[in-house]
Amino acid sequence: MAISGYLSEFSLPEIFQLLEQGNKTGRLSVQERSQNSSSKGLTLHIWFKQGHIIAAADRLDGQGLVTIIQQRGWISSRVAARIAEVCAINQPAGLCLKEQGLLEAEQLKLLFSQQVLQQVCKLFELQDGYFQFDHTMPLPIAEMTGLTAPAKEVTLAGLRVLRDWTMLQSKLPPAASGLVNATAGKPQLRLNQLEWQVWEFANGNVPIQDIAKQLQLPTQKIQQVAFRLMVVGLVDEVPLLIESSDQEPNLELSMLPMEEKVVVAPASFSPSFLQSLVGFLKGKV
Repeated sequence: MAISGYLSEFSLPEIFQLLEQGNKTGRLSVQERSQNSSSKGLTLHIWFKQGHIIAAADRLDGQGLVTIIQQRGWISSRVAARIAEVCAINQPAGLCLKEQGLLEAEQLKLLFSQQVLQQVCKLFELQDGYFQFDHTMPLPIAEMTGLTAPAKEVTLAGLRVLRDWTMLQSKLPPAASGLVNATAGKPQLRLNQLEWQVWEFANGNVPIQDIAKQLQLPTQKIQQVAFRLMVVGLVDEVPLLIESSDQEPNLELSMLPMEEKVVVAPASFSPSFLQSLVGFLKGKV
């Protein structure tokens, strides 16, 4: 059984978070919903292994990785045609070529960046799309470099370069909410300077709008950073009680008890999607 839905119901960062936290293995396919019904939009297939992204391709013929390698001029068409013959069964094509002395470790890193990071980051720009995750799909040996990346690292990379936040606007935490650290100790992820600064304010007492004032940045910018930190599991949103005054805006803040924390579900879920999601979380799909 596959889980499917629309990005208008469940955003790509939330899907990645779900797959990583569930240690899921399978193939996630995302297709752009084109306004022109007679044409198909962008489609990308992303393979996961125990919550890590291992490969991505816009085709299903197993020729995506070798095409990239040939375009870079690293192997000839004759060698490309023989990869399946010389590689061991279930051996990633990239590692096989490295063992044969045809690729270096640094070249594999460049390939993985182009194949996965660059292609997946484009998906974050989609205004809407249809997604389907199928755990029965086999691993794409021919498309694998042998390298992997946690889904949360790819999520951070994609959201950092995102320019149009229209589709995610409703997912951003309210400006009056606070943030609280959701991890023990410092984050192990590689954060940029602004992400570190926002994370350091995650004590549950400072509203996002005040963080923005202290950092002298637009509130929406800090909301976007907070969302990034939330979907990779570094912070949680905390509702704050705000008492306004008739004088200068001087906010008096107090935390709600944690047991009263409100969790807002993504809006407009279809009944069939929710049913599939419940079964997915229980490990039945």
